[in-house]
Amino acid sequence: MDFSPPPRRRPQENLLPMINVVFLLLIFFLISARMTPPEPFDVTPPQAQVEAEAQGEFTLHLSADGQIGYRDALGDAALAALATARADHCARADCAATPPRLTLRADASLPAARLAQVLPTLAPLGFTQMDLLAQRGAAP
Repeated sequence: MDFSPPPRRRPQENLLPMINVVFLLLIFFLISARMTPPEPFDVTPPQAQVEAEAQGEFTLHLSADGQIGYRDALGDAALAALATARADHCARADCAATPPRLTLRADASLPAARLAQVLPTLAPLGFTQMDLLAQRGAAP
């Protein structure tokens, strides 16, 4: 008869703490990530003496040659996509009480005459408050 102690089995490793850490990191990165739609083209904002953060829910891009962009749409399709996005937003929120703001991200070399041509096309879309995005420049 063999009276020696039975061989000890290695204890199983508990993976639950590692899984918890992975999920906590995933949640942290999802919460801290800034989810913004891609810009349709690069824009260099004009310079101003004071820089202010844009407050608009929607951002319309205007290139140096006057091209209009909203998210991944360009030209008239961008205006249509902007109108659709505003309608969807107003279906979820009360736009009569707090109208949505539009941020214009225009290139610094965009002629003012072209900007003046674009503004009347935005009024029928229902945007009454618009902000022109600028970057801090040199003091005069």
